[in-house]
Amino acid sequence: MTQVNGCGRCQTLPEPPEGPGRLFLWPPLGHSLGKLVAHLRESGGAYQLRTEARCVVVGMGEGGLAQLSQHLPDVLTAEEVRGTRALFVSGDTEPGMADFPRVDSLQRITMLQQSGWLVDMLAESRLTTFFQPIVHAQDTSRIFAHEALMRGLDRQGALVSPGRMLDTAREADLLFQLDLAARTTTIREAVRHQLSTHLFINFTPTAIYDPAFCLRSTVAAIREAGIPEERVVFEIIESDRAANAEHLRSIVNFYREAGFKVALDDLGAGYSSLNLIHQLRPDIVKLDMELVRNVHVDPYKASIVEKLLEIARQLGIKTVAEGIETPEELAWVRAHGVDFVQGYLIARPAAAPAQATPRLTD
Repeated sequence: MTQVNGCGRCQTLPEPPEGPGRLFLWPPLGHSLGKLVAHLRESGGAYQLRTEARCVVVGMGEGGLAQLSQHLPDVLTAEEVRGTRALFVSGDTEPGMADFPRVDSLQRITMLQQSGWLVDMLAESRLTTFFQPIVHAQDTSRIFAHEALMRGLDRQGALVSPGRMLDTAREADLLFQLDLAARTTTIREAVRHQLSTHLFINFTPTAIYDPAFCLRSTVAAIREAGIPEERVVFEIIESDRAANAEHLRSIVNFYREAGFKVALDDLGAGYSSLNLIHQLRPDIVKLDMELVRNVHVDPYKASIVEKLLEIARQLGIKTVAEGIETPEELAWVRAHGVDFVQGYLIARPAAAPAQATPRLTD
């Protein structure tokens, strides 16, 4: 296992299974087993059927798993791949008791094999951070904060999009490692650039088991860097909000007790957004950019955003309008009392935090 800074599950990177060896497969249905055996017979691959255990053992040479994963969509349905249990054993030995905790889904094992580029990126610390300013709505030349945005770098130095990294991490069960690496990279880059504004750090609730354990390295890194706790805002990503509200509340409470602020991202995008306001009581909410887009000419959007701003104002919650791209959008959210704005009209994300932003008038 390769070590990365962190704790528990976050501190190790899995090693994709590589041949030679044997892949033990337990499909969910007899029908699934039959399709798999028929494919192996037709392809001439080395296999052994163990009928009593409803198991097929596939011989794996170098590159064998990659070849098998290419054909899987033509053999099994996506649900069958997810439901098939799998275990890779090096060489020709039989699995022992110590091997069975490594039994995983066939989907994860094949995705892990395909995600080697992400494992290498994390092992070689090839993450970086871009910063986008969040400014005061009434005076856009006053920078309130910078949002830290994760980016990857390939071995040639070209940028890798966060969407590609997150999609692969979810499929290969690498969210824990990616989330920790992104947080620590953000702190490192903020220190390197001597950032003096507030700092928004995105976090993935589903990548945190126990906040007191999983987040202690992040808190320690912030304190060792000398960043004042009150300037750090942890932002809950809409797409990765934990299904368990109690678990999410425990994460938020941990951050608050450590002296940090909490922001709720993409307010208005998810069905649970309004429930999360009263459950989490965030310090800041960010209005979803799809609601903000053309809000000045869309009466439906205007009515929704106006009500959300009114609720936030009554509860003493600060608001950020994301995705401001036109002077008309800026003028509208200004007139309706938003506190801060963020978007391409003010500044695009960049490798270095913005030192100045334009003063935009209506």
